Amino acid sequence: MIEADLIIRSDHVLKMDAGLAVIDDGAIAVGAGKVLAVGPAQDILKSYSSGNVLGGTGTVAFPGLVNTHTHSPMVYFRGLADDIPLKEWLEKNIWPAEEKWLSPEFVTDAVELACLEMLKSGTTAFNDMYFYGNQIAAASVKLGMRAFVGAGIVDFPTSTGTRADDYFANAESLIKSWKGNDLITPCIAPHSLYACGPDTLKKAKKMSEHFGVPLHVHLSETQWEVGQITSLYNKRPVEYLHSLGFLDETVLAAHCVWVDDREIRLLGKNKVNVSHCMESNLKLASGFAPVTTMLAEGIKVTFGTDGAASNNDLNLLGEMSTTAKVHKALTSNPTVLDARTVLLMATRWGAEALGMGKTAGSIEEGKDADIVICDLKKPHLTPMYDVYSHIVYAMNSADVDSVIIKGRVVVRDRYLTTTDESEIIGKAVEWGNRIRQG
Repeated sequence: MIEADLIIRSDHVLKMDAGLAVIDDGAIAVGAGKVLAVGPAQDILKSYSSGNVLGGTGTVAFPGLVNTHTHSPMVYFRGLADDIPLKEWLEKNIWPAEEKWLSPEFVTDAVELACLEMLKSGTTAFNDMYFYGNQIAAASVKLGMRAFVGAGIVDFPTSTGTRADDYFANAESLIKSWKGNDLITPCIAPHSLYACGPDTLKKAKKMSEHFGVPLHVHLSETQWEVGQITSLYNKRPVEYLHSLGFLDETVLAAHCVWVDDREIRLLGKNKVNVSHCMESNLKLASGFAPVTTMLAEGIKVTFGTDGAASNNDLNLLGEMSTTAKVHKALTSNPTVLDARTVLLMATRWGAEALGMGKTAGSIEEGKDADIVICDLKKPHLTPMYDVYSHIVYAMNSADVDSVIIKGRVVVRDRYLTTTDESEIIGKAVEWGNRIRQG
């Protein structure tokens, strides 16, 4: 017998591999952070043993969910400004709040809360865009979570810089500090085409190529943005980025709501990855991204929550359910965005879009053990005829029992194992009181 660090038993193991295999009465052997073997329990238990066993009867195991677009520190601004248009939300509420409150301490504490929320709803990796990247990275590591940390770049002053060169210096420092870390991947994150001029965008692309790190950008989120860029450069946003040589497979474009057919073809031709933020787009009335058209063009569409200030949660399980239902209604076609496709978007495709498809996103031998175990012994999950259907249409964050990242159990029996949950919540309450009092 081979001694494994961990064995996971489950009624259903969803590998999310090329064949979307489901193993009933399955088991996963984990060692040195990797999946050693996955298959029917009777086969795995003939070869592997462990004193550490998770799951069991009445559970399902699937790959960790991947949040491909968020602003994690904004969890402290959840509910601060609701029911207003995006431009007003940003310029009159969020940006002033950030100017007043942003600091290394604020970001550190807020990211711990964001990671706690994401972990307890089954997310094992997130792609962030914000400032104070070192603090975001350190907080994520503390909680044991994977993070793609985008160094925010804009052309105007903030608490971390006064001009683009300052933000590029911050980005270079972040990359040199964290590149090669087991859990952290630094990124270049020019905020948007309206917050960054052409020289800034081209410099971001050049830095991305020089250091071999991903690019993360907001793209065509609102009609206002499309009109602004078209009036400035006589090109629609995707065409404009294409003319700058910005677009390729290293780019994660968030939103892509207002893209026309020509732009969709350009995104597909350049292998750009898209993060669809359904609930944020709904709440801010930004519009409906043409997801089914993008998928038909071969574009890898994934899921993002956006920040908790505009969603107002970081729950990908809810995002999946809402997205599938809304796009069925929009297309008058109940067959689009079926449950298998939706879970694929949230797992393997999310990992592939962030460049970690070879190491995560599915439960396969040799890959990192990023695994979620959910409890099926719930009224809303009984009886069950199709496990994919239940995960997408009926499951919620309270059903997440355990979360494993790189073989480490970071959530067990619904509780965080890496640090004190009550301390994280306590700090959030204190910050909320300070922000409320002004």
